[in-house]
Amino acid sequence: MLAGLHVLKFLKNHPGQGLFFSSSSSLNLKGYSDSDWGACPDTMRSTTGICFFLGTSLISWKSKKQTVVSRSSSEAEYRALAQATCEGQWLLYLLKDFHINHASPIIIYRDNKSAIHIYCSQPCLS
Repeated sequence: MLAGLHVLKFLKNHPGQGLFFSSSSSLNLKGYSDSDWGACPDTMRSTTGICFFLGTSLISWKSKKQTVVSRSSSEAEYRALAQATCEGQWLLYLLKDFHINHASPIIIYRDNKSAIHIYCSQPCLS
């Protein structure tokens, strides 16, 4: 409820701001995922960073310390990729609620081959 009030207050105070979707831009959803391995000197926990674009407009971003200590950079990257996948799925449901059809798969860019190998070798649970 409080978050909704913040959104309404922002919209009231910034009526001229919004997202721009060019007519030449496709509305493909693409994301980026990354992590730093054990960068917190106190806890040795990694930080996950993710962001998503709809066309050329940034619509979602997050940077958060991971809840557990990863044993390798691949594990930290895998956790970031899993978080990005959840966020991407949530955004698809949100687009569906707004009656925006998104038929193409979500593309999530990452920079760790070991993490993507772990991710692709998991059995499908759905």
